[in-house]
Amino acid sequence: MNDFEKEINRFYNTGYTFFLNKSETNNVINRLKKNSFSIYKPNNYSEKVVIYNKIPDIILLEIEIKEKIRHQDILGSLMNLGIDDSLFGDIIIHNDHYYFYTFRYMLDYFNLEFRKIKHSYINLIERDLNLLNDYEPDFIDIKVITKSLRIDSVIAKVIHTNRDDVKKLIKDKMVIYNDEILKDYDKLLKTNDTFSVRKIGKFKFDNIISNTKKDNLIINIKKYN
Repeated sequence: MNDFEKEINRFYNTGYTFFLNKSETNNVINRLKKNSFSIYKPNNYSEKVVIYNKIPDIILLEIEIKEKIRHQDILGSLMNLGIDDSLFGDIIIHNDHYYFYTFRYMLDYFNLEFRKIKHSYINLIERDLNLLNDYEPDFIDIKVITKSLRIDSVIAKVIHTNRDDVKKLIKDKMVIYNDEILKDYDKLLKTNDTFSVRKIGKFKFDNIISNTKKDNLIINIKKYN
């Protein structure tokens, strides 16, 4: 049984799926009867959603920590717990506060097991689920010059390496493109495509700004802050 079938079975047995990314959501929806479900998005920019006909008890947890941390620090610590990433929703950093969504029945587990990020101890505090309704992602704009919109070329420019190193990252399944493991080196980026390089960060292709005199492209990439 593949992951999509598990989520479909979970939907029919419990009334809802776990948290799904865009690709997973599309695959599950295509296998469900029309008008038999709704989609729960914790906020307008949520990338992970829950498909339901019986809405689950979802909560928002804030991570209290004394040091400044990154999205990948939180994600890495959560994944080190050995749980599936479908058990928690989006990780959000907003105004130097750190949050993630999960199911209420996971609260005791996280309070018991999720105690540190990097070398710092943390506290988890439940916040009002509507706290981040007006949240908008923070981006850092990165302008790069590239010969083409090939994803290996763009990533090489963004992370300051060469295309051979990027091809190795892709081969090692370290690059996620639009929520799926990237397999094609020569994939051409389109506006609003996202890609992430594990342990480095997540990015979105914004637009082509202009061309150089040598006919290279000047493009804008948005890095998730």
